[in-house]
Amino acid sequence: MLQVSGSKSQIKKRLLRVYKKLHARYGAQNWWPAESKWEIMVGAILTQNTTWKNAEKALTNLKRENVLDPTRLRELETEQLAILIRSAGFTASKPKRLKTLAEFLIREYDGDPLKLCGGNLESERAQLLALTGIGPETVDAILLYAAEQPIFVIDSYTRRILARLGWVNEKISYDALQKLFMEHLPHDVALFNEFHALLDIHAKYVCTKRAPRCAECVLEKMCLRIGVS
Repeated sequence: MLQVSGSKSQIKKRLLRVYKKLHARYGAQNWWPAESKWEIMVGAILTQNTTWKNAEKALTNLKRENVLDPTRLRELETEQLAILIRSAGFTASKPKRLKTLAEFLIREYDGDPLKLCGGNLESERAQLLALTGIGPETVDAILLYAAEQPIFVIDSYTRRILARLGWVNEKISYDALQKLFMEHLPHDVALFNEFHALLDIHAKYVCTKRAPRCAECVLEKMCLRIGVS
C-alpha cells in the first residue's frame, strides 16, 4: 500500500531527491560486478538468500573449473555443480535453477545473453518468470543488469528504506512497490541501475535492519523513522 502523496511530478521529485542525496553520499556504484552478461545472470541466482561474498566464492569456483558458460554449465553433473557453488547455499535447488536458466538461454537465445538486449521487455520477463525457482527479483536483476532493460529491481533493502521514510507500508507487494518507481521515474537503465545499487548500499551500512545509524543518514530530514525505536 502506497502512503506517499502528491502529484506525479511531486512524487518524481521526491524520488529523485532521494537518489541525488544517496549518489552525493556514496558516488556511482557501477553495478553489476562481472566480466560477462552470463556471469551476471548466474550471479543473480547465486546471491538469492545469501550474501554477495558467498555468491562471489561460488563464481570463482565456476571460473576456476572453466564452466562459467551456458553450455558447459548445462552439461555439468548436478552433483558436481552443487559442490562448486556450495558457498552460496541451497545446493538442492540452486544447481537446478542454474541449469534451467542455461537451458532456457540456449533454447531461446542460442546461448547468447546479448540477444536479450533490446528485446521486448514484457515478453522476456514473462519467459523468465515461467522458469522454475526464478522469482521477480531475480528476473528483474537479470533484465536490468544483464539485458540492460529499463525495469526497477525491488528487494528487502528498498522496502525497508521506503517504509521507514513513511512512503509505503512495510508489507507492500513487490509489484506495487515496483510500480511506484516505474510510474514516476523516466525509464532509464542507468538511473534504475544506480538507484537500486545506492538503496542497497545505504540499507546495508546505514539504514540497517537493527540499530540503524540515523545520525549518519543523508535522508534523516526526510525520514519519519517508521518502525525505528
